[in-house]
Amino acid sequence: MRLDKFLKVSRLIKRRTVANEACDAGRVTVNGKVAKASLNVKEGDILEIAFGSRTVKAEVLDVKETARKDEARELFRYL
Repeated sequence: MRLDKFLKVSRLIKRRTVANEACDAGRVTVNGKVAKASLNVKEGDILEIAFGSRTVKAEVLDVKETARKDEARELFRYL
């Protein structure tokens, strides 16, 4: 699954366009490397997202095309 879509489905970022902009600005890394929005995400990947002065680090646990709000928390784990 594309990185920007995963960020939206998992609700780490609310909208896909915002996820796209974050990737273009270089604020998202996957496994320690700056990632483009089109990067394929798989289970076990470590994501780091810079939100201003705060950084969120999460591990991908599952990849699903769609997820309800209560299921979205099961797609990743904060580190």
